[in-house]
Amino acid sequence: MEQYLNMGIKDVISRFPAAGDLLNRFNIGCVPCTVGTCLLKDIVDIHSLSVEDEKELFTGLGEIIHPGEKIVPPKIERKQAAKSGGNTYSPPVKSLVDEHKLIKRLVALIPAIADRADPSTADGFQVISDSVGFIRSYADKFHHAKEEDILFKYFDEGTDIIKVMHEDHANARGHVKAVLEGLEKKDKAITSYNLKKYGEILTEHIKKEDEVLYPWMDRNLTTREVGEMFSKFIAIDNDFADEAKKYEAMIQTLEKNFKNQGD
Repeated sequence: MEQYLNMGIKDVISRFPAAGDLLNRFNIGCVPCTVGTCLLKDIVDIHSLSVEDEKELFTGLGEIIHPGEKIVPPKIERKQAAKSGGNTYSPPVKSLVDEHKLIKRLVALIPAIADRADPSTADGFQVISDSVGFIRSYADKFHHAKEEDILFKYFDEGTDIIKVMHEDHANARGHVKAVLEGLEKKDKAITSYNLKKYGEILTEHIKKEDEVLYPWMDRNLTTREVGEMFSKFIAIDNDFADEAKKYEAMIQTLEKNFKNQGD
């Protein structure tokens, strides 16, 4: 078992497909990951497994890799002690989690907007345009920029989990660009498809950040780094305060017009 700890997780899953199913049981999404160069031993720290879950997971992996043998689960050296209970965030990271709440409110509306907003009509064009405006300004220029320009800079951006986040951002931006092209052509098929794809990406992306990336980062940030980052975030928040209020009001209007209609 020890020899596999320093093997890439994707290589382990390729050799032992049942390992992917086991990881899924622990909500460790290595199977669909498009980067996948993390080492098997990395999942303990990145996913902050409890001692009990670590033992159960590696016992199960041992049984898959060495069927019929008595398994003694390896002890993984942790950079940080295992935590119990729900996630707690430092103030700057908590602000990012809170920003996700407004983004998720738009994402929840995307299926209805995509199905019912027709860019060939004035009202439909405006709804899609407003939605894209929120995405490009609040979700990307404000929120994602705080991640890419500040938070991620405290870490090795060659780390798999950060590379996946960058890839998600790039894919999401590609679909937003396609929505704009569909708007220009007033083509409902293009706008509908790409809005829905954007929503799918952001749904999984936010889940990965709230449940995996942010807790992992918080465990590895120093007190000085947390304070420094918080000061930078406050300055950005103050500059964006009026825009944030505008988009909060816009989401409320969209919810009034689209939420629970036609269900």
